[in-house]
Amino acid sequence: MILTHLSLTNFRNFSRLDVDVPPKALMLLGSNAQGKTSLLEAIYYLATLTAFHAESDRELINFLTAQENLAVARIVADYQRGGRKHRLEVRIIKDNGDYGSEGRTRKEVLLDGVKHKLNEIYGKFNAVLFLPQMLSVIEGSPDIRRHYLNLTLSQVLPDYAVHQSTYTRAITQRNALLKLLGEGKGDPAQLFFWDGKTADSGAQLILARIQAVQALERLASHIHAELTRGAEILRLDYRPSYDPLPQPEKQFMLPLDTPVDRSGFSVEQIRQGFIQRLSQIRAEEIRRGVTSIGPHRDDLRILANGVDLGKYGSRGQNRTAMLALKLAEVAWMREYSGECPVLLLDEVLAELDNERRSDLLTRLLESEQTLLTTTDLNLFTKQFMSQSKMWQVEAGRVLTRA
Repeated sequence: MILTHLSLTNFRNFSRLDVDVPPKALMLLGSNAQGKTSLLEAIYYLATLTAFHAESDRELINFLTAQENLAVARIVADYQRGGRKHRLEVRIIKDNGDYGSEGRTRKEVLLDGVKHKLNEIYGKFNAVLFLPQMLSVIEGSPDIRRHYLNLTLSQVLPDYAVHQSTYTRAITQRNALLKLLGEGKGDPAQLFFWDGKTADSGAQLILARIQAVQALERLASHIHAELTRGAEILRLDYRPSYDPLPQPEKQFMLPLDTPVDRSGFSVEQIRQGFIQRLSQIRAEEIRRGVTSIGPHRDDLRILANGVDLGKYGSRGQNRTAMLALKLAEVAWMREYSGECPVLLLDEVLAELDNERRSDLLTRLLESEQTLLTTTDLNLFTKQFMSQSKMWQVEAGRVLTRA
């Protein structure tokens, strides 16, 4: 898959951009706060309809434009996939309303000129993004890691986003009922219905995460071994809140560095076990007024040589592990769909030693299309620069360079 043309209107600090995008490696050079990262963010938004580090979509609309009663930011991409040409357009629309109210923000998506529901667009355009802030996937809260999993899996698995949306609605309704029951109100019989709804979609998410983490670990461990010259072994430890693999009674949990194989479970086995577990803890959940197990409470831990990097990893270790995970995403998407996603890397070479920089740049030259931001060309090898194109990014403008 190749992105061939990008057009931005009122997106971040880009009032207007209309530019052809070359294949292979493209370096975005410029000082800080000029728009380099915003370019990557715009391309990633086409794939996920989500900004990884913005609190809301309204932040993506150009600040001056956002003050108008009706403000619209547009991202339009022409790309080739499977030998066919496509155009994807995303509109972020902010209606400020009357009397100084904040109004509301909504999205519209068009593929080849036809408007689609948001859930229908996932997987049509694929991109993998690395930002320095994404080290929070390793170092931050379980919420961040679940968000990362959801964004990644939604691009690859066609029904994942639908199951996630259905599960979120079911949990919301179930929690409302639990709260009522805890207050002595509501109909307890309704809880059986919402147990089923929660388990139906929840089992789909759990199975998808089991299979995806297993595939990502296989790919990431190999890449990580190359980047560390065999010094470290990377593991991904998926820790489902409802675990279909039961813990034996009177036995402590296995240590993090002990691999656990959940690949043998079917979605129906997970669903039945999930319902059974919800039944067992029903009294406790009514008392608490909240659903205490399920994919909304899952976690993913990342380990190197058996050490939990989120707790004990150095900055350099965590950066290398995150890069390995991102490159594994690229390989996984290519395995699954036959198409290579666009790879987006923001200041990727910072904090890496010379050997790891050289190894990474050599690997990037093999990619179909990579966009990298930098403030310092001295970080790049002569070989990489000779085989790359370059854009100068200044104050929301792009100047192409030979």
